[in-house]
Order: sequence, then structure tokens, then C-alpha cells
Amino acid sequence: MKDFAKILKEMREELELTRPLTDKETKPLTTVTYGDPDCPICQGVGFISMDAPLGHPDFGKIIPCKCRAERIESARQEQLQQESNLSGYTGMTFDTFNTEGRGQLRSTERSILEFALAQAKNFAVEPAGWLLLIGNFGTGKTHLAAAIANEAVAQGIENIFQPVPDLLDSIRASYGNIDESYNERIERIRNVPLLILDDLGTQSATPWASEKLYMILNHRYVNRLPTVITTNNSLQEIDGRIASRLEDPSLVTRVAMQVPDYRKPLASAGGSVELSILPLLSQKTFDTFEKREDESLSPEAAAQLALALKSALAFAKKPSGWLVFSGGNGVGKTHLAAAIGNSCLSMHDHPLMIGVSDFLDHLRSTFGPNSSTRFDTVFDMVRSTPLLILDHLDTANATPWAKEKLFQILDYRSMVVLPTVITTILPIQDIDSNIRSRLVDSQMCKIVQMFQVPMYSRNPELTPLPARRPRSSSARKSY
Repeated sequence: MKDFAKILKEMREELELTRPLTDKETKPLTTVTYGDPDCPICQGVGFISMDAPLGHPDFGKIIPCKCRAERIESARQEQLQQESNLSGYTGMTFDTFNTEGRGQLRSTERSILEFALAQAKNFAVEPAGWLLLIGNFGTGKTHLAAAIANEAVAQGIENIFQPVPDLLDSIRASYGNIDESYNERIERIRNVPLLILDDLGTQSATPWASEKLYMILNHRYVNRLPTVITTNNSLQEIDGRIASRLEDPSLVTRVAMQVPDYRKPLASAGGSVELSILPLLSQKTFDTFEKREDESLSPEAAAQLALALKSALAFAKKPSGWLVFSGGNGVGKTHLAAAIGNSCLSMHDHPLMIGVSDFLDHLRSTFGPNSSTRFDTVFDMVRSTPLLILDHLDTANATPWAKEKLFQILDYRSMVVLPTVITTILPIQDIDSNIRSRLVDSQMCKIVQMFQVPMYSRNPELTPLPARRPRSSSARKSY
């Protein structure tokens, strides 16, 4: 049975919609007609009473007539839309979510988006537990979160969809608010059937903001209330109390959307800085690779060069495991590595090719006070990119910090078994022991020695010198 106060409130709202306008009001109010005047059931009243015997639970019950049911549902949908803060997100649905990017996504990246879409759809069908969408800017997290909210509205599920900074602003604004008090606002957010928080971590990190977020999320965590959260941050960057809730696998489904920014699909994680050197090596393909058949190469050199080309072609055809080219300067290692990358580009699989020393310099620059790039963003992108090409790996005079970062990258890729190509001027036995331990796994890594191949020279008057085994030198640039 309805509370009498609520009945009076509804009656006042109905009367307000049909009252005449005052002189100061210019915007016309919607005129309400209770039902269809030609309706044979209610004759325009809009309501009917249940035909039930005395003592039946439905005896005397008033329900809306069919002639106004559609309008009631439309008004309810509109109200839910407004209360959900979805006015600017109505076009973000599952049908409009693009898993193809702008035509240059790798197959693994498309799979990530397809998986995220499937998880979001499953959650929307039966909202239960928490769904956490993690990824960089422009990867589609907000679109999927809004699609869940729009689907909830279609199902008549009350929900709140707001970016975290806006949500906190609405709580601040409720202080002294006549329509909705602070306590009412907090309670509504804490207990709404479905709460969708967009961009967790972009709010001002004040003690007040942290406390309010924890209060809301801890209540929903304890009561297992359906919640969707999107964030650009790693869990290590989020308030520890909240992060601990997000790490609970019994409640939270985590979806990592490690794909390029849809709005800037060709930009690296470093923003305006392009990490990949592959665009600069677009002319280095298998067709332009010199087989040097017109040179008087020794049988050993010819065999090594042929093996290197054969191995590169096989890897490019089906990138899997690791491939290492080890040899002196100017013997074609970088050309073959770039040819692999360019071949994968033509198959819509975009590799990341980086010069090791330049990459480490870029990582260091992220610590600068004026850097707009986060260290972990660049590091994670390189570490987890589906196909990584590391050119000129040289640990002979690398600093402990550089060795550690390189090992962390390669250790992760060895555990996940992500396709990786490496070129180095060092014999394998001269590479840092930690990194070397990941390269000597014959089941995962193929090492192609090219030390018998002489340096290539375009000048026929110059006689190519045999490659020498590199030695550690204080003159060599230190990482």
C-alpha cells in the first residue's frame, strides 16, 4: 500500500502539469490528458479498477488503462534517462561500439575490444557484481559504460551514470539544497540499483573526495550492489582502500582495454612523441634486402645470411616466440627486423619497433617536472604490445636502472610469451645474465648468429671487413 504522503505528492504533480500559466512563464507546460477519449475500456479516464471479488488482493485496485500505458512507459524512460545523467550519451550503445577502430587495429587489439564488448553485454543483461574497465584514454571504456546505462534504462532499471568529478560536485552542491539534502544524495548514490562511475582517478585527490568515494564504494562492496567503474589509472595509483576492493576476484570482473586511443589511433602512449621507429624504416622490406649473392662471401657467412633471411621470413609469416639477430654492425640485422615489422603492417598487425637507447632516454624524460607523459603508461605499452621489436640491445655498459627496466619488459613478455624480435651486436654470452636467462630458452627463442657476415658497403671500392666480436668499451654510450 502506498504511503499517503506519496499519493498527495503525485496528485500535486498531476495538478501542476495541468494548471494555467502565469504571466511570467513563457515556456508552455505539457497538457496532460489522462486517457484516450475514444477508449472503449476507460472512456478517457485513463485508469481502470480490477474486477476482483471482495477479499481478493486486487479488489479495488486501480491500474493504468492500456490506452495510456505506452505514454506512461515513455515518460518513465525519459525520467530514468534524466536521473541517469545520460542526455549526452544516448548514442553510445552496444550497436554503435566499434571493435575495428579506424582500420589499423591489430588482430589482438580487435580481440580485446570484442572481449570487452561481450563482458559489458553480459553485465547489462544481468547486472551483478562489479565490472572494472581499465585502459588508456580513447579506448572505448566510457562508451561501454554508457551502453550499459542505456540498456539499464531500456529495462527500467534505475541507475546513476556520472564521471567521478561530476558525482563529487553533485554531492558538494547538495549541502543546503532544498530539493535533495546531502544525506539524501549520499544515500541515493550508495543504494541506487546500478551505479556507473566513469573516469575514477581523475578527481581532485583531496581527503574529502577520497573519504566520500570510499564511503560510497565500501557500502556497495559490502552489500554486493551492481557497480561499473572505468579508470585510466593502474590499481597502484588508486586509493589503497578502494584498490583492495577492486582486486577482489569474487566480486569484480576486470577487463584491461590495452588498445590505441581511438581518437588518436596512430599516436603512441607517449602522446605527441612517436616511439616507433618503423615509419622511418618503411623502405626496409624483404624485397629490398640485399642477399649479397654477387659478393664473395665465405661459405659460413653465406650460410648465416641465408639462415637469417629464412628465419625472418618465417617469423613474419607467423609471429610467435622470440627471434634474436646477433652480429656486428652493418650486417643487415636492423633491415631484417624492420622487414618483419613492415610485413606485419601489411597484414594489419601493427608492431612497435624501438631503438633501445632512445626508448630508455624517453623513459627517463617522463620523470621530468614538465613531462606530460606518465612513466607507467609508456612502460606498460612497450611491455604488453602484441609484437615488439627491440633494435640494438646492448647491455655491456648499461646502467643498473636500464638493465632492470629491460629485464622487466623481457621477463613479462617471456611469461606471457608475446612475439618479440631483438637485434644486438653482442654475442649472447656477453649479454646481462638476467636478460640472457630469458634468451637461452630454446623452446621459446631462436638465436641467429651473424658474426661471420661482413659489414655491408655500397661502395664497391671498399673491401668489406670481417665483423669483429664486440668488446666492452668505455667509449660506448652507456644506457
